[in-house]
Amino acid sequence: MSEPKLSFSKVFWPSLVAFIIASFISIVAFFIITGVLFSSLFNIKSTLDIKDNSILQVKLNGEINDNQRSTFDVASLDILQNSSLSSLIYGIETAKADPKIKGLFIDIGNLSCGYSTAHAIRSAIIDFQNSGKFVVTYFSGEMISQKEYYIGSVAKETYAFPSSAFQLNGIGGETMFFKNLLDKLEIEVEIVRGSNNDFKSAVEPYFLTEMSDSSRVQSERLLNSIWDDMCAEMATSRRLSLADFNAIADSLKVTSTEDALHYKLIDRLKYRDEVMADLMKKTGVSNVKDLLLVDFEDYARNKMLENQLLVQADKGNVAVIIAEGDVSRSGDGISSTKICKLFEKVRNDADIKTVVFRINSPGGSALASEEIWREVALTNKVKKVIVSMGDVAASGGYYIAAPAHRIFAESTTITGSIGVFGMIPYTGKMFENKLGINFDRVETNSHSVLSLNKKLSPEELARVQGEVDGIYNQFITRVADGRKLSKERVMQIARGRVWTGKDALKIGLVDQLGSLNDAIAFAIKEVSLKNPKILYYPLVKEDKLADLLKILKNEEEEADQMNVNGTSIPADFISYYNEIKKIENRMGIQMRLPFDIKFD
Repeated sequence: MSEPKLSFSKVFWPSLVAFIIASFISIVAFFIITGVLFSSLFNIKSTLDIKDNSILQVKLNGEINDNQRSTFDVASLDILQNSSLSSLIYGIETAKADPKIKGLFIDIGNLSCGYSTAHAIRSAIIDFQNSGKFVVTYFSGEMISQKEYYIGSVAKETYAFPSSAFQLNGIGGETMFFKNLLDKLEIEVEIVRGSNNDFKSAVEPYFLTEMSDSSRVQSERLLNSIWDDMCAEMATSRRLSLADFNAIADSLKVTSTEDALHYKLIDRLKYRDEVMADLMKKTGVSNVKDLLLVDFEDYARNKMLENQLLVQADKGNVAVIIAEGDVSRSGDGISSTKICKLFEKVRNDADIKTVVFRINSPGGSALASEEIWREVALTNKVKKVIVSMGDVAASGGYYIAAPAHRIFAESTTITGSIGVFGMIPYTGKMFENKLGINFDRVETNSHSVLSLNKKLSPEELARVQGEVDGIYNQFITRVADGRKLSKERVMQIARGRVWTGKDALKIGLVDQLGSLNDAIAFAIKEVSLKNPKILYYPLVKEDKLADLLKILKNEEEEADQMNVNGTSIPADFISYYNEIKKIENRMGIQMRLPFDIKFD
């Protein structure tokens, strides 16, 4: 007897229905599980349970910027976070008055920030220490840089890992020149600077093989001024004469922590367990497990978040707008589109009585700078705008500060660079002689085709020079009007030159030396606010995803302190990639710092 045959339809359709039902059940189950996970995610508590006799552990490691950023790096499968200067300072101030916090344990690793940022942190630590609470610094990195030592040396107790290297040799800078390379490639670069912009040295690497006299003069003055301030403060903290301290740096006497101990730059060499034992004595506990070390980053972020959520609910009356990075019309830095909207918002907000504009920028797009200038000027007519300059406020970064009611800067703030430049490469010879590529063109008018492969005619170059000079003249006018100076006086101190904040005060480019907090205090006093409620922009918000990722990271670190097989893109490659991305955004005439600064 033959077996019964099943038709295709009798097998296919029931199977398809079963598959659809199974898939539907799986999808529903997935969303239920995902919903539970996200429910738990968004129920993460942002508040910290701080107990009596706690010590804040301040880990100064990595980048410190004006704005807080948390991103997930797909390449390294890691959470990339930077510390926010405003939340860091706010956290230290809050801890000073917090009865549950007994002291600060400053654990300094590989720190990256500007000198003005370092000074602001140092000043906050001094203020905390003057309250009577203890501060202990522990240099735990393989190399103790001068900037790290500058911050940490303020503590009355300074310890270092026994075998760490120690850098104390002054500060300097190096410029890379491309002229010979461009000659070999047969690439010509037309440099167009504002008339008499001889200090605008950003373009020098493309037509010189060494620094010009003007560039050398301004660089030496800048570095010497910053170093003099740092030396004086470090020498005072360590009870050394300024001459003795400089002599140590000049003769390269200190290259290790043992040398630093010998010359009394630190108090003791200690391993971490020995430092923990000291902290145990200070808090009266006998077991390291009972030592209450509170993560400062969590503490500062939570305290800042709590404060800002309350202010947002209660309507703030002092707006602090933070602008950091290159000036452009869009992007991750100072986007004129975003900043202009913020100024329009606070200008039209009846609750906001005054505005503090925090600037940390080397400049960028001339057009975007003008857009922001306009909004600052409009706002200052109805509400006083007080500018606070960070590590750098130069070129376009200074342009947007010019119309403010009052300008604050740190003594080491890189300031000014009032000038304009443009660069026009000619690549025709390179393509023809190196690659065998020729170009031809047709045009309806004499100047229809403006190409990098066609050299500019004298008439075209003159028009570009005229455009640059026009923008430079407008820059001079903006500064003269904003600073109540004659155009002739501004012309003398402009020329693309950069100044430290201390020197800028002497020549009238800034009004007062001080921190962001000093600028905020001045703004409050100017409008006689009895109950100031400070609101930061961009608005501080809860980042639940970042909190969850950090929890997962902490658990992973506890489970496995070393990831031997982990791979990530080298930091230098990432740095070069970011520079290339910046160049892509440098369209049009630029108001930019004469040189790029890397704060190691």
